[in-house]
Amino acid sequence: MSMENPYSMSGETVLITGGGTGIGLGIGRCMLAAGAERVILVGRRETVLTEAAAELGERVSYLSQDIARIDEIPDFAQKVLSDHGKPTCLVHNAGINCKKPFVDLQDSEFMEVFDVHIRGALAITKEFVPAMLDNQSGSILWISSMATVIGLPLVTSYSMAKSAMHGAVYNLSAEFAPNGVRVNAILPGWIESAMALNSFKGDEPRRQKVLGRTPMGRMGQPDEVGHAAVFLCSPAASFVTGSLLTVDGGASIGF
Repeated sequence: MSMENPYSMSGETVLITGGGTGIGLGIGRCMLAAGAERVILVGRRETVLTEAAAELGERVSYLSQDIARIDEIPDFAQKVLSDHGKPTCLVHNAGINCKKPFVDLQDSEFMEVFDVHIRGALAITKEFVPAMLDNQSGSILWISSMATVIGLPLVTSYSMAKSAMHGAVYNLSAEFAPNGVRVNAILPGWIESAMALNSFKGDEPRRQKVLGRTPMGRMGQPDEVGHAAVFLCSPAASFVTGSLLTVDGGASIGF
């Protein structure tokens, strides 16, 4: 570890799902600022990815892939390796929400949320983690949610999928630690992203409630999650694994 800057991501290739907008884009921006050799953005919408890559610069590449299409992940992984290099850091950030009353939630809708957050992320991990274990180094970061620690109406599938990430963090961190691969999660609070702002549309009382129960009195910025992601993936966190880091302006402990 270079003690000159233990927060450096120099030499790292970071793959970020859901990397074209919001928190994923913020993480990509911060990884580059920390010196990452390459950032690979993954998402479903090619136009969004193109814009993001253009904004972030030459050390960024992208791949359009719906990670919920589990059977396509092995081919997707081969394309990553051949075109973009071997990831040394995985950031599982892709997410979708389904905001509706529990009694109206269809099984297909429930599983769609799990396919993105859990099954797709696990399939990607399975493709890239063997090389990390062989190299005795690597980092896997899950972007969870404060919805796992406080009860939020109308987002049962989302909250349950994010909670499942914590099981992955605990168990995979224990399994991979002897081979030097670390597994952690960030639990963002309400962050200014398209998904969060969309959930407030036509629901001003919900927005006021969010701000009212966040002691810092504001929403977070994507880069504020990005800086935490850099820490957890960098040598500065070399003894940190199985950890859940809350980045929420105090909302989960607020009154």
